[in-house]
Amino acid sequence: MRTANRLEGIGEYYFSKKLREIEELNRQGRNIISLGIGSPDQAPHPDVIRILNEESIKPNTHAYQSYKGSPVLRKAMAAWYKEWYGVNLDPEQEILPLAGSKEGIMHICMTYINPGDLVLIPNPGYPTYQSAARLAGANPVGYELKESMNWFPDFEEIKKTIATKPPEQESVLMFVNYPQMPTGQIPVKSLFEKLIAFAKENQVLLIHDNPYSFILNDEPMSILQVEGISDYVIELNSLSKSHNMAGWRIGMMLAKGKQVENVLRFKSNMDSGMFLPLQLAAARALSLPSSWYEEVNDLYRKRKKIVEEMLEGLGCSFSKNQAGLFVWARVPEGVSDGYTLSDSLLYQADVFITPGGIFGTAGKNYIRVSLCAPEDKIRESFDRIKKAGFIKPKQHV
Repeated sequence: MRTANRLEGIGEYYFSKKLREIEELNRQGRNIISLGIGSPDQAPHPDVIRILNEESIKPNTHAYQSYKGSPVLRKAMAAWYKEWYGVNLDPEQEILPLAGSKEGIMHICMTYINPGDLVLIPNPGYPTYQSAARLAGANPVGYELKESMNWFPDFEEIKKTIATKPPEQESVLMFVNYPQMPTGQIPVKSLFEKLIAFAKENQVLLIHDNPYSFILNDEPMSILQVEGISDYVIELNSLSKSHNMAGWRIGMMLAKGKQVENVLRFKSNMDSGMFLPLQLAAARALSLPSSWYEEVNDLYRKRKKIVEEMLEGLGCSFSKNQAGLFVWARVPEGVSDGYTLSDSLLYQADVFITPGGIFGTAGKNYIRVSLCAPEDKIRESFDRIKKAGFIKPKQHV
């Protein structure tokens, strides 16, 4: 039986293919060090694991759960947004727990997109935005982000793109993501204000994906901090990065309008509520003090320092003011693109880093290095790259 037409143009996720290639190299005895994927390598807080264990033992926690999530978790999410972002949310009407924010991206696309609709995708940006939009039948079009504009949108160019939407399409769905992945660009309040004003003026529904706001960022921000957003914004957030819980698949959708109700109509037909002990443990994670985030970021700062030294040795250029689990860097002069540098390091130094081109054409001349590896592995990667001849010894005058 042939596959559905909706899968045309949808390839296997880049990391899925690349990790299989790395597995084959490892079977050949290569022992590749991967600095590719942003999957935290540390454990969640011990209290979070304790609650998961304690609740899992209870006989009354294994039944189907509410499609809207446990009230305990929704209230914890509301309290977290109030404490850290200064945003008041109604846990009954404005919060929807998700099995990771990636699930939310697909659910939102299926809820709001009609076949042929124009959807705005950041370039460079998270590849799932484009694939989810395509699966929903949309025509995803990239809006280019440029280093010269601090990776912020060019609103005048986007207006021109919106003008090409089908005449029957009333509103346009637009994905945004700050702190931005893969560039690490940190948001400012004025950017969020401009985005909201642009959305109101141009009939745009903004989907702000916000999983990196606590990582190497002293001032976590939410687009929901902007006044007057009720019909124009959905925010997605996650415990994957901020709480070392990527494999737990716990995310959230937050909105001030009727979007939670709309998305729940689709979501409730696709899955059931998540395992209750996971929800209760996640609620504990959201109540952790500031010392938790400080400890997580201290670890990443140490790793980032080594990565930056390695990138300088390679001749790459980059901003030191980046948030998130990665360092985004332009390849040195003389290297054709990020794919070339990535493959050279993989095959000659047994180190894998991500080529920026997988995030869109605007990322072609960049690479992305993950901080989700132990410090000794990052140092070993640096040593391998030196031994392979990619980094020249410093000349002392």
